[in-house]
Amino acid sequence: MAEVKAVRPRRKGPDLKKALNIFLFLLPAILLFVGILVAPIAVSLYRSLQKWNGFSPGTFIGLKNYKELFTSGSIKWNTALKNSLLLAFFSVFVQLPFALLLALLLGRKYKGERFFLSVFFMPVLISTVVIGQLWLKIYNPDYGLLNTFLDLVHLSSWKHVWVGEVETALGSIIVPTIWQYVGYHMLLMYAGVKGVSPDLREAAMLDGATNWQVDRYVVIPIIKPIICTSVIFAVTGSLKTYDLVRILTEGGPFQSTEVPSTLLENMLFLRNRYGMGSAISVMLIILCFAFALVISAVFKNRDE
Repeated sequence: MAEVKAVRPRRKGPDLKKALNIFLFLLPAILLFVGILVAPIAVSLYRSLQKWNGFSPGTFIGLKNYKELFTSGSIKWNTALKNSLLLAFFSVFVQLPFALLLALLLGRKYKGERFFLSVFFMPVLISTVVIGQLWLKIYNPDYGLLNTFLDLVHLSSWKHVWVGEVETALGSIIVPTIWQYVGYHMLLMYAGVKGVSPDLREAAMLDGATNWQVDRYVVIPIIKPIICTSVIFAVTGSLKTYDLVRILTEGGPFQSTEVPSTLLENMLFLRNRYGMGSAISVMLIILCFAFALVISAVFKNRDE
């Protein structure tokens, strides 16, 4: 009998036409990504190594801007970073637990669920400038709601010039920041809670679990990726915060509420130190990326 030789299929070479089409479709997004993100970061990094006032040619000085940033007492970088980290702390350990609690409660199909969702999310929709002005009225030492309330409950000794005193100014920024973005994180987590299969809830309830036990052992582990995202947003958002600080205190009194973004503005537009401003922006980028990576790693390790 004649031997039947197996015919091996020929390996196809790379489909150059297909690869070219993919590249052409991706090209606009690549150009946009490079033009909006990569190129400005590269320029900031280059300018951070120079002494430059924004007009005349820059002078290369190496890492002197970074050294001055961490050692100079007049720039207040350490104070600004400490304030941002304190804001991040309260965002993660006060704002997010409260947002998670609201999401879990609203996820149980209470009556008026849509109404409460709208109410809690409303501050997110309002301009931060408007919110800053509203809280300035609340904190006003003469006619503000806070001091007026303290008078009504006979606690006049607790009255302060809230945004004008070193002891209370930073807290006066933290409170409206937490209030404004609770609804944002609540909505993210609420979407995750509603995505949990009702069958899992029913199975746990049949086994005798209470609502809180279902939330703890079933719902929260499932929505952990969303919680991780909220933590990243809260921390990086705290590092980048600017609007409320600018409106409520302008970094004062005595630079006690400076944050990196207001410090950056000060260097660029008031002192014309564009090299130092670029160094601050590079440090902000590094910190945001570093915290995002660390938080993702922590949640990944806990999952494993």
